[in-house]
Amino acid sequence: QVFTFNDVEIRVQPSVKVKNGAPLSIICHADISKNTDFQLKHNFTIFKDGKLVFMTVSDKEDARYEIPVAKSADTGDYECTVQADGKRSFSKSIYVWVVGMTKPILTADKKEVSEGEVVKLRCELPEEVPPLEFFFRKIKTNSAPKEKRVPEQNQNFSEVEFPVEEGDNILQFDCFGKRQVRSGWESSQHSNSTLVTVKEPFIKPTLITRPSSRNVTEGDQIEFECSTEVAQMRGIEIIFQKNRTILNSVRDEKSLKYSTVATQEDSGEYLCKVEQGAVSKTTKLNVFVSELFSKPKLSASVTKLDENKDLILSCSINSFRRANFSIVRKSSTGDILLKNSKSLTIKVNVNDTGSYTCKAEVKGIVKESHRIRINVYAPVSKPTLSVVSGSPEVVLGKPLQLICHSAMGTPPITFTFYKGDEIKKNVTNDTYATFLDEDIGLNDNGGYKCDARNNHSSGVKTSNILNVTVIVPIRDASLGSVPYGEVEVGSDTAFLCSVKEGSWPIDFKFFKKTDHEVLLHEVREYSDRTIWHKKTMKRKDTGTYYCMASNRASMDVRSRPITISVILAAWQKGVIAAFVLTAMAGAGAVALWWFLRKKKK
Repeated sequence: QVFTFNDVEIRVQPSVKVKNGAPLSIICHADISKNTDFQLKHNFTIFKDGKLVFMTVSDKEDARYEIPVAKSADTGDYECTVQADGKRSFSKSIYVWVVGMTKPILTADKKEVSEGEVVKLRCELPEEVPPLEFFFRKIKTNSAPKEKRVPEQNQNFSEVEFPVEEGDNILQFDCFGKRQVRSGWESSQHSNSTLVTVKEPFIKPTLITRPSSRNVTEGDQIEFECSTEVAQMRGIEIIFQKNRTILNSVRDEKSLKYSTVATQEDSGEYLCKVEQGAVSKTTKLNVFVSELFSKPKLSASVTKLDENKDLILSCSINSFRRANFSIVRKSSTGDILLKNSKSLTIKVNVNDTGSYTCKAEVKGIVKESHRIRINVYAPVSKPTLSVVSGSPEVVLGKPLQLICHSAMGTPPITFTFYKGDEIKKNVTNDTYATFLDEDIGLNDNGGYKCDARNNHSSGVKTSNILNVTVIVPIRDASLGSVPYGEVEVGSDTAFLCSVKEGSWPIDFKFFKKTDHEVLLHEVREYSDRTIWHKKTMKRKDTGTYYCMASNRASMDVRSRPITISVILAAWQKGVIAAFVLTAMAGAGAVALWWFLRKKKK
């Protein structure tokens, strides 16, 4: 008995795409060749998405997996396996799509609710298999539905809560579901509609004014009244506000009153809010307050004036004369009343500098004018010009910083710096200003001055001319000597130290190099050179010498060193030679005497 599998095939009836609720057959067919006609038992196994859904044993070459009522959960990839007498063969997979989903069922936990409560809904998709997505809708008359989406990974139902808001009356809820298929998303029908009726714990408040909100003038007594009707007084609260500012509030009352004397600042939107638990209802009202009189206007005869001059301040109102006027000066500690009048004349001093306003009062309404700034000026004193460092000197090539100072005068003061007749800088400051001259030349020995002026009518004050001495730094110090190089013991030596350039006086110092620097001589000269006479040179004076020069530029300039050798004088050399020859002659005589004596013996 020899057989072989030619093919294993899976088929679907009536189609691979069927409607939800229709019958569905999954057929596994084995194509087998035999050498003789003998019976063969076949083990059929059908899988959906890799999971076993059907098994049977038959001697026929076909096996049918019947699904009388197909559901969306039956959508998936099907394949089958046939096993016979130790041999096994597999079919290719086939995708079956059950189109459509079961209709969801919606239930609500209550049929009647109050504003501020919540409605809990449950939507179920019977016979559907997760993952699923649920969509809940809250439907109100004359408004777009509000929708909530809830994904569910492990169950075929979902629950959600909807708050009941102000204005909700009769609410309608429904739901539908979605699942993901190979071609995209598939939606179910909408569920049954569930109606929920809403009770009001209190009605929307009413807000009125006396007089009418369209007929209010500054100075009128205006009264607001906010009221509502409530089912239960406990926990009720009424709040009255304008621009987020709470003006009044009451608890456990049905109405609230608020009154004030109207001003133009009282124009705007008012809000009456009634709250109880989570429920809140509001009513808005716009109020316009007409102007009784315009803001007063303050005028000044002049805004900038010299001290001891007259200042006239006048206050007025356009097309309105009967008012109580006052003129005040502003201060950090409060207003200073100057006069209860519409005009004021004063002789000013510098302490009167400041801001002034006037006030007008009609029927209890007080309005204030814009501010006027009055500046009173004292004349500047004659400025002084000096060098910041203190000394009226500057080193050539270094910057020179000047300061111009005026001890008296009302700021701001404008300072002008001059170098010769040329204006170098203008500075506006309180009492002083500085100027940095970075272009110092050899001939810049004077000609600096400064002006000071402010808004006083006396004009410009000029400082004295400041003469500045330019200090030329020392350049190229050199040292020489007479005689040069070798000096006889006991003789005198003249050391000459000179510089090529440098302002007088110059400090000259002479040094000899040893293990440490030894200062031999120092002198101050109003010259570019100096001579130091060193008397009676000795052998120990042999060595290396140099000089150093400095002036008020505070820079020491050192010369190149020279070497001096102190040698014996000619007569000293003759004495030494005679002494040596005498010694040699004596030694010769002694030697001759010794030789002759020895010969005689």
